[in-house]
Amino acid sequence: MPPRRLFAFLAMCFGMFMAFLDIQIVSASLSEIQAGLSASADEIPWVQTAYLIAEVVAIPLSGFLSRAIGTRILFTISAGGFTIASVMCGTSTSIDSMIVWRAVQGFIGGGMVPTVFATAYLIFQGPRQKFVAPVVGLIATLAPTIGPTVGGYLTDAYSWHWLFFINVPPGIVVTIATYLLVDFDKPDFALLKNFDWYGLLSMAGFLGALEYVLEEGPRYEWFDDDTIFAVAIVSALSAIVFFARVLTARVPIVDLRAFANRNFAVGSLFSFVLGIGLYGLTYLYPVYLAQVRGYDSLMIGETMFVSGLVMFLTAPIAGQLNERLDPRFILVAGFVFFAVGTWQMTYVTSDWDFWELLWPQIFRGVGLMFAIIPVTNTALGTLPPERVKNASGLFNLMRNLGGAIGLAAINTWFNDRMDLHLTRLHEAVNPANISANEMLANMAARFQGSDAQMRALAKLQAIVRLQASVLSYADVFLVLTVLFLVLAAFGLLMKKPQPQAGAGAGH
Repeated sequence: MPPRRLFAFLAMCFGMFMAFLDIQIVSASLSEIQAGLSASADEIPWVQTAYLIAEVVAIPLSGFLSRAIGTRILFTISAGGFTIASVMCGTSTSIDSMIVWRAVQGFIGGGMVPTVFATAYLIFQGPRQKFVAPVVGLIATLAPTIGPTVGGYLTDAYSWHWLFFINVPPGIVVTIATYLLVDFDKPDFALLKNFDWYGLLSMAGFLGALEYVLEEGPRYEWFDDDTIFAVAIVSALSAIVFFARVLTARVPIVDLRAFANRNFAVGSLFSFVLGIGLYGLTYLYPVYLAQVRGYDSLMIGETMFVSGLVMFLTAPIAGQLNERLDPRFILVAGFVFFAVGTWQMTYVTSDWDFWELLWPQIFRGVGLMFAIIPVTNTALGTLPPERVKNASGLFNLMRNLGGAIGLAAINTWFNDRMDLHLTRLHEAVNPANISANEMLANMAARFQGSDAQMRALAKLQAIVRLQASVLSYADVFLVLTVLFLVLAAFGLLMKKPQPQAGAGAGH
């Protein structure tokens, strides 16, 4: 391969890394951003939600745009726009401007991710794919995993503004390098004459509204909230229009025919569940450490660093095993490692910290790398070259939807179990309970003043709530364990993927 093409691809990989990193980099520092922008508790989650809604719309659209205007133009615009949006996010002085620029950042950055996946399987053909699959898989899983770590260090050492300013120097380099070096394909501007605007609007309404419902639903009791219900109706109606346009438009905004390929359909299913493991666990660990252990952003980042380190070390091993063994066995092993890690977390207590979380994070890191490589190869590595660009957008969309639906399910299940455990603990901790009375008396003795009894009672209630929270975390991890074991068993039923004739052709 000419060095020019190799350097161009590496620059694109760096751009994709930035886009993935920004999904989670603010997750450990939302409280600092909230304080800096004087935002309310209801407003601050939109720093994440706006990015995710915009990204989920851009990802499937990227397949059409990369065919119409070419990889070079699309990626240059995406990298440059992402860099400008990062500057605007870092200089935001209000929560409203932050939300707007995070949406712009998510929409423009969303085009980089599937473009790199597609490029990897177009320019690395035959035996060379064994080198690129671990690289792309590592970036796709490592960047979101270390996001809280990077965010915690930057916020502690500098300020939350550097969560975004860190993108500027590499963003400029990636933009220039892409413009000068990328020559993988030629644009087909004729496609723009038949651009399906109705398809785009209906897709935005369908996916954007769906993402909103999944993000906000658990906080507002789902359809009991009028806004959630109305947005869900918008999503359903938009979905009807979208699928009608996809099936009837001369040049559909998204080509769903890729799902007729069995390998791609199965790979996308596993990508969906992999999204739950990737984004769900990246969410659960920091929330546990913040709410139960009282960790700040830096301490959360230091604890979460383990998974990223393990993934980095495991990537070359997983790549070699995927070439030498049946990829189905590697896939099954990946989900089994996931299950072992989440099963260990079912024994979680309020005293767990770095060392107790060490092995669950190691198993998670190994599981991610063992799963992502065969999943990606199964979905994209066996498609004809002319299908890869469009299919890459759908494949990445399935992973993001898996993460969104998984997070919504995790939050809903956690809230339900929290209510159940609180009820049971309140029934157990009552005036007739001798141990509870002794604990209350001991705590009251340590407090001074006429309100000592009330302060002791409040302290006891906080302890009860903390224990209910820990029990709820254990229940969520148990459900995830069952899910990953079911997917591992399903992997044994797969047929060994065979490359299609078109997949090995030059491009």
